[in-house]
Amino acid sequence: MPVFKRILLLGLPLLLLYVGYVLASTGFFRTVDPKFAGKVLQEIALKGAEDMTISRVDSFVLISSTNRLVYPPTEEERGGLYRIDLRANDYQPIPLTADLEIPFAPHGISYYKKDSTYQVMAINHTDEGHSIEVFELDNQTLRHVRTLTHPSMVRPNDLVLVGDNQFYFTNDHGYTQGMGKLAEEYLGLAVSYVVHFSEGEYREVARGIAYASGINYDRARNLLYVASPRHFLVKVYAVKENGSLSFVENISCGTGVDNIEFDQAGNLWMGAHPNLLWFNAYAKGKKETSPSEIIKVTYAGEGDYAVEKVFVSKGERMSASSVAAVWGNLIFAGNVMDDGFLILERDHFGGVQ
Repeated sequence: MPVFKRILLLGLPLLLLYVGYVLASTGFFRTVDPKFAGKVLQEIALKGAEDMTISRVDSFVLISSTNRLVYPPTEEERGGLYRIDLRANDYQPIPLTADLEIPFAPHGISYYKKDSTYQVMAINHTDEGHSIEVFELDNQTLRHVRTLTHPSMVRPNDLVLVGDNQFYFTNDHGYTQGMGKLAEEYLGLAVSYVVHFSEGEYREVARGIAYASGINYDRARNLLYVASPRHFLVKVYAVKENGSLSFVENISCGTGVDNIEFDQAGNLWMGAHPNLLWFNAYAKGKKETSPSEIIKVTYAGEGDYAVEKVFVSKGERMSASSVAAVWGNLIFAGNVMDDGFLILERDHFGGVQ
């Protein structure tokens, strides 16, 4: 038998296995069945409202918005931070960074309440590189304090403040180019990681994550949650006194989980991408829509959790959902690059949210 045919016979099964793995592990074969027990209360015109977080103490939602045309971007993007007063009925975003004079394309955001003011941080992606922008929020006035840069910010995606000038952030890639990046995205190579910052020191505290994305801190249980959309998981870590992390378990979510928010009862809420290949094509401008999914995770402790699909859409009304911030029976549902985001109203909900 000719050498070429031998190579073909040996290589073809491996190629088919590879293709099958990629398709299965990215949700390609999943059927997206629309679901939601409720209605769209309002659509808010705000481009690329990718991340949101709610202050229950002062009743507002903070929004990160960037005018994304394609992802990854091919030119400088413009964006801003916005505030919605949840005590008002019109839910109109108030711009907070209109006078900001630096290039600003925010991604993940977080806040920490300091007496009457808030420390706010935002991941920033510009043509000049990646940074974390630090602000002080006093009611509706946002003041830029400083810019943080460091070699550890390889591909920062999201962050969570756990104290005054203390935070964790995710790098969604370990490699930013070449075969390494390709292996991460299509083979699910788990080499992205979490970095901890405290007292001027950046320190890697968790590795072995496939596309580390959303991150949040459960103060009541001293747990850190990290979304791994490429493996359809939320990874749970116990936080040690010095900021180090101890892995607890994986929560299998069955969808490409993105940003993580909590309701008042401590349940996890996430915007998610049920089909990652479809989302990838949409983000590059090759598809007009991408499916959206919102899930709720009730986590009672190691090995004891339940995952509920709350909202599923094929993408006609909103594509590529990335965050779900809950306020009573309302869900503020953000996305990666649509022209607006949705406020969903559930028909009913159990317990205090």
